[in-house]
Amino acid sequence: MRLVHRSAGPDADAGPDADAGPDADDRKSTVLADDVDVARSTLEQGRGLMFRRAVPDGYALVFPFEEADAQWLHMLFVPFAIDALWLVDGEVRKRKRLAPFVGLGRGRADTVAELPAGAAVDVAVGDEVRLVE
Repeated sequence: MRLVHRSAGPDADAGPDADAGPDADDRKSTVLADDVDVARSTLEQGRGLMFRRAVPDGYALVFPFEEADAQWLHMLFVPFAIDALWLVDGEVRKRKRLAPFVGLGRGRADTVAELPAGAAVDVAVGDEVRLVE
């Protein structure tokens, strides 16, 4: 499973006259994480990244929810910074760097993704981020 980012920037909607070579879609998409855990149960979601010493590059923890609603993240017992993405139907609604131990974030989402700090630096609000098998 991978977490894939597709920019909503000018290149993503270049139009019919743009260079659309055989790898055009590949150039617009990047893999944010190729080692993905999905926290489906209430226990997994409650624990999140707590009590881990670190997460490797290329890792993501994804939290799917039944519907879009206010979703809170905290960094209690998490000794490293993360990048957090709040998504609704695959569209990034919010991105925030959360500080170790004291970080707190809230956003409307049906899915939340937690990545190592710096992994989502090129992700912007309005971009697409999807979990791909």
